[in-house]
Amino acid sequence: MQTKLEAPAKEPLSLDNAVEVRGAVRRFGELTAIEGLNLEVAQGEVVAVVGPSGCGKTTLLELIAGLQAPDAGTIAVHGECALMPQSDLLLPWRDAVGNAALALECEGVPRKEARRRAAPLFERFGLGQFEHAHPYELSGGMRQRVAFMRTLLAGRPVLLLDEPFGALDSITRASMQDWLAATLQSEPRTVVLVTHDVEEALVLADRVAVLSPRPGRVVSELRVDFPRPRPRRELVTSAPFAELKRRALEALGC
Repeated sequence: MQTKLEAPAKEPLSLDNAVEVRGAVRRFGELTAIEGLNLEVAQGEVVAVVGPSGCGKTTLLELIAGLQAPDAGTIAVHGECALMPQSDLLLPWRDAVGNAALALECEGVPRKEARRRAAPLFERFGLGQFEHAHPYELSGGMRQRVAFMRTLLAGRPVLLLDEPFGALDSITRASMQDWLAATLQSEPRTVVLVTHDVEEALVLADRVAVLSPRPGRVVSELRVDFPRPRPRRELVTSAPFAELKRRALEALGC
């Protein structure tokens, strides 16, 4: 299925791409959030988007997801998207498996069947004894895993992740980066990841797009050619990683 957000519809330039953003502009009154933004994401690619606060990173994800429409330019998506926002948005009255199963219920799957399908993921995602825990009983990292399970169960080929670990402490964040990398190897998807953490972008992504200050546009793209799997501890202390991080920070003006 192909979803287009602007009429008249235009064919994407390449059928190899899962997402194409061409000359996107988004304004809110007199404020221009993004202007002339171009981005391509290949099928199965993980692309991280980094940039200063307020440069339109979340706006970009919402445009791709179809939650907003561009004021100019075109956006094309091959397949449907699932958006994971910054907050986990778990329902406090539902247990963990009930929260994960919500994506299936929204597709019309009966609650009992949705829970049955969601339950096996808990063991695989390291939450084997927490299916019936409520959100207040889970740590921040556990809550994010449940939220990510819910996103995966939606069955969309394109995942849009908005600062998924932004609220976590540095130790938990590092652990979750390793977990997400491993999960995407076992459950491959096309991913657009928004993060303010350059190191996180380089650990997780195949390519990093750097946005300018508002109005946001892509000012640099860095290919991340480190082989997978990427043991985080060894990777982030290596000289090639340090050099790529330096280039990313330079593009950000840091």
